[in-house]
Amino acid sequence: MSDNNMSRIKNKQNNQQKKKKNNKGKKKKSWFKRIFLTLIGLFLLALVAGGSLFAYYASSAPELTEEDLLGSFSSDLLDSNGDVFYTLGAETRDFAEADEYPEVMKEAMTAIEDQNFYNHFGIDPIGIGRAAFGYVTNLGEISGGGSTITQQLVKLAVFSTARSDQTLKRKAQEAWLAIKLERQLSKEQILTLYMNKIPMAGNVYGISTASEEYYGKPVEELELHEAALFAGMAQAPNRYNPYVNPEEALNRRNVVLNVMRDNGDITAEEAETAKAIPIEEGLVERSDSSLNSQMFDSYLVEVLEEVEEKTGLNPATAGLTIQTNIDMDAQQAAFDIANSEEYVNFPDDELQTAISLVDVNTGQVKALVGGRKQEGQLLTNRTTNTDRQTGSTIKPLTTYGPAIEYNKFSTYHQLVDEEWSYPDGTSLRNYDGNYVGQLSMREALVDSRNVPTARLFAEEVDRADATEFVENLGLDTSLMSKEGGLVDSNAISGTASPLQMASAYSAFANGGSYTEPYTVSKVTTQDGQEIDLTPETNQAMSDYTAYMITDMLKDVATNYNSSVGIPGVPQAGKTGTTNYTSVEIEEHNLPSDAVPDSWYIGYTSNYSLSVWTGYDKKYEEGHWLSNNDGTRQLPRDIYQALMSQVSEGLDNSDWTKPSSVSEVSVEDGSDPAQLPGPNTPESEIVTELFVAGTEPSEISTTYGEDLTAPTGLSAQFDEESNEIAINWDEYTLENEDEDVTYLLSINGEEISLDETEYTVSEPDSGNVQISLSVQAYGNTGPAATTSVTVPEPEEEEPEEEPDVVPEEPAEEEEENSDEDVEDTPDDPEENSDNPSESEDTEDNNSNNNESNNDDNSSNPPSDDSNTNTDQDEE
Repeated sequence: MSDNNMSRIKNKQNNQQKKKKNNKGKKKKSWFKRIFLTLIGLFLLALVAGGSLFAYYASSAPELTEEDLLGSFSSDLLDSNGDVFYTLGAETRDFAEADEYPEVMKEAMTAIEDQNFYNHFGIDPIGIGRAAFGYVTNLGEISGGGSTITQQLVKLAVFSTARSDQTLKRKAQEAWLAIKLERQLSKEQILTLYMNKIPMAGNVYGISTASEEYYGKPVEELELHEAALFAGMAQAPNRYNPYVNPEEALNRRNVVLNVMRDNGDITAEEAETAKAIPIEEGLVERSDSSLNSQMFDSYLVEVLEEVEEKTGLNPATAGLTIQTNIDMDAQQAAFDIANSEEYVNFPDDELQTAISLVDVNTGQVKALVGGRKQEGQLLTNRTTNTDRQTGSTIKPLTTYGPAIEYNKFSTYHQLVDEEWSYPDGTSLRNYDGNYVGQLSMREALVDSRNVPTARLFAEEVDRADATEFVENLGLDTSLMSKEGGLVDSNAISGTASPLQMASAYSAFANGGSYTEPYTVSKVTTQDGQEIDLTPETNQAMSDYTAYMITDMLKDVATNYNSSVGIPGVPQAGKTGTTNYTSVEIEEHNLPSDAVPDSWYIGYTSNYSLSVWTGYDKKYEEGHWLSNNDGTRQLPRDIYQALMSQVSEGLDNSDWTKPSSVSEVSVEDGSDPAQLPGPNTPESEIVTELFVAGTEPSEISTTYGEDLTAPTGLSAQFDEESNEIAINWDEYTLENEDEDVTYLLSINGEEISLDETEYTVSEPDSGNVQISLSVQAYGNTGPAATTSVTVPEPEEEEPEEEPDVVPEEPAEEEEENSDEDVEDTPDDPEENSDNPSESEDTEDNNSNNNESNNDDNSSNPPSDDSNTNTDQDEE
């Protein structure tokens, strides 16, 4: 083939390869173009869909009126008697004109709340996008904002601030109204309305009012550091309240100053000068009205949260009539107990407490104290906090309640207290460091022993049952552990608020019904609409569970009677203590007996009262509780002081055992439970509670069989031998290894024998009473009796003297003979019989007595023996 041909072929091949490359390039560009156009299309589609959805939502937005922006209506709070005890809202709001607000206040507010305020048209598109993204990623819940000051004003004027209302629809309506408002009002008007309307902690609304309340001066005189504080409080007024949380308020104020500096509103030097001013500087003392409202501040916090959460209405502006459940006498008593030294000896003002009083029959919250020695309004309410462990107060809820409810265990159910570790190998100990061996469920709960409780929870209680039981009582199991559910350690401690615990225990007090605790029964709107906020009551457990738990917890209250006892008031309760870890003890150099939390939850047939004590900063020097200084007993002291007052004049009846519960006497130590045998000592019999239908039927033989009277007892007197022969049948026991002893009683004199016969020699004449019983297993059975008559002995006639014919002596001899006979009575011939008979009889009696003594010598004296035996039996 010529070179030309070769060249021609190569060129052809090269051309073909170029065409292929060009085709591939075109295909790639085509795919990129398609993807790009698709994305553009999807974006436009989403934009159209989003715009359509926005338009749809906006079309249903409410009207924004001048009254909404400028006016507000105060709300009246009624106590349980229907009397107004607090008015919330308009009376603590001073409106200031735009020119009254200093420039530094306006700069601080826009710097921290809305830096683009003077440039946007009512909404921040980037913020809206962020909110939309949060809506998608959080399954329909708005997680983050980007709201402008205009939007925030709309929210305060028209919408609810409840988190449940943070929906995409609400956001769209809020944005639409903000856009409309920007067309109607100037930026200065909008900012002024906003600063006049925002809440500033407690019952204070608007910065103008706050300036008077906090610093005692008109708003136009505010200085840089003061303006920065108020601007920072807008985000979370209660959290950044300088009276309540000065450290957090200081940090927030300084953040505002830094932003103003970075924004160019102030110089770095001005910022540093303002930051150097103490947060407390210039603050005035609270007014008398603030001090008075402090008494029910914790209750007020819960009322406001409850109304907003359940109705979506703002109590501060909506003009509501709120029917609360507060008992003002109980609230005052609880406040006085927590904030004075009249009832309880508190070690210092830093120690905190949480007191929750609940009506067990309705679920109504009657009194709340969320802290002591606090200043300010709408402060931290520790009765609803869940950041402290419950200690052993959780045991009836997670362990013993489910064991009775689902397993139908009795209060006698036997457990074992011995060295034991959790299934994961973590060791566990009791409060005293000891183990007591076998014990009943009642004993384990009353003595608050950790090991048998944890074993019961881990080995015998189904985890699903425990979860259901706890959740039926209003507790959130997702908070119980890092894993988000019940774990082994929840047998002896858990996470729940003091108010939740008081309500959960209410179900034990009322027979098993649970009602979510509530501070508000009814809300009446300004137009007369009534909103019933009474929650439903549900049967959380069987009546047998409620009664049996109560019966055991009554023993706890009895054990602590000196500190919680109230004459004439039956009650039940449970203590609880948490511990520092060994690492915490070492790291913070804590005493070995120090604990961070102490609880007592007790209840009567009327009230359930939960008391927690501890320190907020539990690692600081001296911020622990101890038995040495009595601080661990403080919850019981608080409980007794309050419960005794609220129980006065009430029918404090004891609990009535329902038909679903049986009270049964069982032999202590039997496992499973057995009924006492006929010979079980009284000291070994305990009375416990069983779910009807699960009572034990087997009779214990630990202390032997049912001994009966021996048979064949007979007694015969043999006149010739002068003896009583007593005989009886041999007694046979079912347990052949057990020895039988016969207890023979002859005219009250007792003799113990191993044989089945006995002989009484030379018995006294008359009727001889004989009884015989069997002794075995340490007990004495019933006696068989008989009697025999021993006749009086017959008198023996003297022997006749033989006829002797004496010789007749002379008269003189005859006289001498008479004298000799008279003077010599011991003639051996004449009295030979009677003296010897007397001596023989004496000897024989002596021998008989010795013989009898020998028989008796093998047995201890009967009286002493019986006395000791009775004492042992008792």
